[in-house]
Amino acid sequence: MFLTISTTGTPELPATDLGFLLHKHPEKAQAFSTSYGQAYVLYPEADAGRCTAALLLEVDAVALVRRGKGKGRGGAPDAALAQYVNDRPYAASSLLAVALSAVFSSAMRGVCNARPERAARPLPLRIEVPALPARGGTDLVQKLFAPLGWTVTAQPVALDAEFPEWGDSRYVSLVLESETLTLAEALRHLYVLLPVLDDAKHYWVAPDEVDKLLRAGEGWLPAHPEQKLITSRYLSRRWSLTREAMERLELVRLAEADDSEVEEIDNAVEAETETEEKPTPLAVQRRDAIVEALKASGAGRVLDLGCGQGQLVQTLLKDTRFTEIVGVDVSMRALTIAARRLKLDRMGERQSSRVQLFQSSLAYTDNRLKGYDAAVLSEVVEHLDLPRLPALEYAVFGAARPRTVLVTTPNVEYNVRWETLPAGHVRHSDHRFEWTRAEFAEWAAKVARRHGYDVEFVPVGPDDPEVGPPTQMAVFSISTTKRTTTKEAKAA
Repeated sequence: MFLTISTTGTPELPATDLGFLLHKHPEKAQAFSTSYGQAYVLYPEADAGRCTAALLLEVDAVALVRRGKGKGRGGAPDAALAQYVNDRPYAASSLLAVALSAVFSSAMRGVCNARPERAARPLPLRIEVPALPARGGTDLVQKLFAPLGWTVTAQPVALDAEFPEWGDSRYVSLVLESETLTLAEALRHLYVLLPVLDDAKHYWVAPDEVDKLLRAGEGWLPAHPEQKLITSRYLSRRWSLTREAMERLELVRLAEADDSEVEEIDNAVEAETETEEKPTPLAVQRRDAIVEALKASGAGRVLDLGCGQGQLVQTLLKDTRFTEIVGVDVSMRALTIAARRLKLDRMGERQSSRVQLFQSSLAYTDNRLKGYDAAVLSEVVEHLDLPRLPALEYAVFGAARPRTVLVTTPNVEYNVRWETLPAGHVRHSDHRFEWTRAEFAEWAAKVARRHGYDVEFVPVGPDDPEVGPPTQMAVFSISTTKRTTTKEAKAA
């Protein structure tokens, strides 16, 4: 993945000032680590007459897969293969845009203490991107860059030069030239428009992407004729974020037209005097959903299977309707932390009679787990290798057989809403897989059928109309119409 920035100069204003503006010395080749590989800055040419800085991003696609264990979609072979076979190492995309921002952050802000007057003045610029994905073709490239003062040369790249009848690919070779723009403006244009042309982002789009777009688009995006398309694509077509960005851009446009500040325009409602409430963490929402489901089931004696550090046990102890709460985990360290969290050594006799912690593996049957009203498997199943799931299923649903079983697990479809989660990665390094809603429903239906349970599904967290909730919960209840025997369950 490659991009060059060139400028020309004179003895009085040498082109090598580009090194000061980019904060990268022309006589050095520098390397920078990124989350997706290694970025390099080097200067193929650097003298008073002409200077060229090159940004090379070497994307480590194999490392991306290995960090995500290739199992972001339940370990499906085709999903894993797609991580290896792609254009990311070669074609400019949001990966390169993020590298631009990371490597040239000061230049993008127009900050240069050594040459402040040069940073504020337009430069003769030539930017070349040999391989740029362009969904919309050369026409769209012209529509995006030409209104910003660029002379645009975009040549389509053939699918295969030896087979011209196959036509052109979706890639173009791009050259941008201008003498009216500052370097900071040029970098901000690229930062926004590279992922817009690719029409995809390698990271998950969150609400703060609106702020990033408006910062990079300051001075040019409010008046751009393709503003709506740029905004929609940059925000991955998330309509709520696009609407917010468009509203804020309109305020900027109105303020500029009225020669006033945005705050003076946006004064219809007085500023809030109270501090805005922080969103409830997903872990808290998950525990609240579990408690409500347990209450609805009428359970009094509850197993927390895979209790970890005891957060759910601690929550259940606050409600006296739960008369016996048992935390079970394979990790003695986790149980020690849970005991410390619950203050078991200082707990009163009445309270301590309601709770106990013990070590057990859910891969094996354990007679101590029998006879309870309900069992909770909260964010547990995804930590097991898929071949070990049947053992857990039998230990819980076949042998222990509580009246109600609650299972929560991440919804991998929602991962696109986490900005900090790289594409193809699971949410935790120990997750062996993460299921889509359809995959989770299929697994739950098979388990219910094998062991004589009915199952229904409850969303946990904000239920996105496109990708569903961040957490999915299955509520299993022993079927009143047909009870599967242990022998039948084993045969199934």
